[in-house]
Amino acid sequence: MSDLKTNLKTVWYGNTKGNGRIQVNDLETNIAIPESLGGSGEGAEPKGLLVSSAIACYTMTLVAMLEARKLPVAEFVMDSEASNSKEERFKITHYPHIILSADATEDQIQAANRAIVAADKGCAVGNMLKKADVQIEIKGKVSI
Repeated sequence: MSDLKTNLKTVWYGNTKGNGRIQVNDLETNIAIPESLGGSGEGAEPKGLLVSSAIACYTMTLVAMLEARKLPVAEFVMDSEASNSKEERFKITHYPHIILSADATEDQIQAANRAIVAADKGCAVGNMLKKADVQIEIKGKVSI
């Protein structure tokens, strides 16, 4: 693994009711303290950014695996949800849906299903979160 160095710039305007801006590479986003915690709520909050990172990592890992397997992907969509309750620890569930072309073989369908599982194991951000006791669940499906 190569060394990683990323430069980020953060600017904050005002007090807890204010908001800020984070810039990194091609990403620029507003951040704010959630209203429920006394902030303005006019921007992304930390848990949302964390879950977004997990979603991006899983998605990019899966897309790379599908391409490496030369699968005839017609479309890929994914919903995800995050929950945090006293009964359960922090949990992220991904619902990837891979739609293969009409002429896909049974072997290709099975390869896509295996990629759904393998991408979870190959996602660096997801693996870091799991070490921090975040539960990540994958409920994927493949269709034609």
